[in-house]
Amino acid sequence: MWRITVDHTCIGSGSCQGIAPDRFELDDVEGRAHPVDQDVAPGDEAVLDAMASCPMEAISVVDLTTGKPVDI
Repeated sequence: MWRITVDHTCIGSGSCQGIAPDRFELDDVEGRAHPVDQDVAPGDEAVLDAMASCPMEAISVVDLTTGKPVDI
C-alpha cells in the first residue's frame, strides 16, 4: 500500500483534485487539499500525476511496505 499525505504548505490550488478527483478533495474551511483515502494501491498513476502537478510540492507518497518515499 501507498500512503498519501498533504502537508501544511498546501495552498489549495486544486490541481490535485482536478487531476485525481477520486483521490483528493479541497477542505472549504481550511482551504487545503487532503486525500479522500490516505491509503491507495501501489502504482496509482493519478496520485503520481497529482503529486507532480502540485505547485507547492505539498503531496508526499510513502510505500508502506518499504517505508520509503515514492518518487515521481
